[in-house]
Amino acid sequence: MKTTYGLVGYPLGHSLSPVMHNTAFQELGVDAVYQLFPMPQEALKEFFVSLKDKDSHIFGLNVTVPHKENVMPFLDSLDSFADKVGAVNTVLITDKRKLVGYNTDGPGFLTHLTECGFDPEGKTIAIMGAGGASRAIISVLCLVDRRPRMVRVFDTDSKRANALVSDLSARMDVSRVRIVSTMQELDIRSADLLINATPVGMKPEDPCLVDAQELSAHQMVYDLVYNPAQTRLLALAQSRGARAVNGLRMLYFQGVLAFQHWAGMQLEQSVKDRMWQELEAACYRKS
Repeated sequence: MKTTYGLVGYPLGHSLSPVMHNTAFQELGVDAVYQLFPMPQEALKEFFVSLKDKDSHIFGLNVTVPHKENVMPFLDSLDSFADKVGAVNTVLITDKRKLVGYNTDGPGFLTHLTECGFDPEGKTIAIMGAGGASRAIISVLCLVDRRPRMVRVFDTDSKRANALVSDLSARMDVSRVRIVSTMQELDIRSADLLINATPVGMKPEDPCLVDAQELSAHQMVYDLVYNPAQTRLLALAQSRGARAVNGLRMLYFQGVLAFQHWAGMQLEQSVKDRMWQELEAACYRKS
């Protein structure tokens, strides 16, 4: 049976990760396959226990919603950033069947932000959503040398948002992070960067969470949703003159980092370029 890698989450119909990773295997001439593992919460423990079996052919996983925090009790160790974040999106399974957790979401986001030419130092950032991806983004913004002046966070589940920051406060300085209880308090008008870290926008019938008058040309709007490539939020941002960016490059950068953890080596630029080309083509075919 082929060496297998894959993505654990629920549901997984929207994922483009197989395109990117299977391209890398092909470019490297590696006889391996990346597949989807749709996994409801009640099946998660049994699946992760099975990974310890010496006959298992699975050697690496990505983890997406809603399991980025749920998988942590099943891991043998965490790298330092994943430990600080308290969420995992990449799992390496060693030859001795030890499960090592990483978080490449934060570094992937920061790499894309840098590529976009956005310097967070002294900026005001508004974030919609307080799930696993938001946790990684807030963490990297709190840990980076060039920190924002203020990070405001809104989630419809205020208890989850407050629990997130409370948990992070034991791991890092979150004094610049403020949880707000309404979209009005998020004060998007004053933000230099607005981030949608919710899944709203994936479905055609999803509403736009932001009103047009809240956006202007001085802002950057970053939607982690990448499928469709242009959400209603990004279309609105463009119409208002704001810079509109989707999450596809973040997906790419975190995927490259995940693959390098599995492979134990840096990928050549030619391989990374092919990963991006196929990922971008697949995304725009779907849009």
